[in-house]
Amino acid sequence: MISHFDHLVLTVRNIERTITFYTNVLGMKKHVFGAGRVALKFGEQKINLHEFGNEFEPKAAHPTPGSADICLITYLQIQEAFEQVQSKGIEIIAGIVPRTGANGPLESFYFRDPDNNLVEVSSYTDAK
Repeated sequence: MISHFDHLVLTVRNIERTITFYTNVLGMKKHVFGAGRVALKFGEQKINLHEFGNEFEPKAAHPTPGSADICLITYLQIQEAFEQVQSKGIEIIAGIVPRTGANGPLESFYFRDPDNNLVEVSSYTDAK
């Protein structure tokens, strides 16, 4: 009955700092919608941003910056994606390592965003 994610929400301490990070490091696009709400768009998905203490209702029971752990699929070869992120001065905390994704084996590397959320960038190793 469910086909895919439309969006998820990150609660962050500073929306502009988060936008700068995700647009510069991962190539996402800033998207303003509704009454001044902000999201990061990529592919057919988006990440809505809530500023800690000023979240939109309804919201998670305990929205907390730094509590997310997300896996993002890249269209690049994993080594190329790794090098691009590293070239931005981002500290890689693990990788490139094998993992299992929703559609099969992945290769992944990990780093943290400005709120210390864990970001995993992955590429499928086999055709789906």
